[in-house]
Amino acid sequence: MAALPEKTEMVYVEHCKGINGLDKVVLREVRGCSAEVYLYGGQVTSWKNVHGEELLFVSSKANFKPPNAIRGGIPICFPQFSNLGPLEQHGFVRNRLWSIDNDPPPFATTSTNKAFVDLILKHSEEDFKIWPYRCEFRLRVTLGPGGDLMLTSRIRNMSADGKPFSFTFAYHTYFAVTDISEVRVEGLETLDYLDNLKNRERFTEQGDAIVFESEMDRIYLGTPTKIAILDHERKRTFVLRKDGLPDAVVWNPWDKKAKAMTDFGDEEYKHMLCVEAACIEKPITLKPGEEWRGRQEISTVPSSYFSGQLHPQGALLSG
Repeated sequence: MAALPEKTEMVYVEHCKGINGLDKVVLREVRGCSAEVYLYGGQVTSWKNVHGEELLFVSSKANFKPPNAIRGGIPICFPQFSNLGPLEQHGFVRNRLWSIDNDPPPFATTSTNKAFVDLILKHSEEDFKIWPYRCEFRLRVTLGPGGDLMLTSRIRNMSADGKPFSFTFAYHTYFAVTDISEVRVEGLETLDYLDNLKNRERFTEQGDAIVFESEMDRIYLGTPTKIAILDHERKRTFVLRKDGLPDAVVWNPWDKKAKAMTDFGDEEYKHMLCVEAACIEKPITLKPGEEWRGRQEISTVPSSYFSGQLHPQGALLSG
């Protein structure tokens, strides 16, 4: 009688080497979905569904060589979004080497999720020279059993001299889409936004959904906790849920800007869209000992799941 094959135990969290020998953590769930997190930048660079389809965009020209930022995935913008301040574009945590946090403080919610990793970035003396505050940044990345991806950031003011600090923040998520001209974003209708292509002039969104025909770079203000990104061609909808992050950035560089970026393919703008859970208009201020928490959860559902797209809240009524 043939011996039964040994049952191999599920490895939910694997520490290994990635591109150019950089350390990364692979998260896996029973049904076959996965995510990858690089310690460089504390950056998620892959999120795959049960069919092995990649849901995040990373440029084919992305530079996995410090000190360059990695183009794609989910870069973290902190303590400054964009050029809204004296620091380098989007701050510095996306090009720092994070550490595994082996002793994270407990989370308020108890969860049975097994596929998660805790990272920590402590302020270095080099960082102190360019941003003279003491802070501790903890990041938990969790892959849920259903394939949803959760990022929770906890930022604490560790200053001993009584100094508060202020910051802006974004999860700069690059979603992989089939054809940008067939994509629409729902949940931001009638809201005010700052147009980064017009010196951050304030406008009010007029459409019943956001569609893409040219370059877009907007900061939507006072946004709901749930935003939907509908990929018509693949009949897939991304649902972004967020907490502690009142703003949402929508960005696609389009053709001219794509050609101007050295770490971005000329035609790749057709296959990506950034929708970023953010806190920009009103910076967060932390006094010594205070902690801020910002959370993003992204998931996918078949677009047929959504009904009544013409209704202003169409895609967002369910779920």
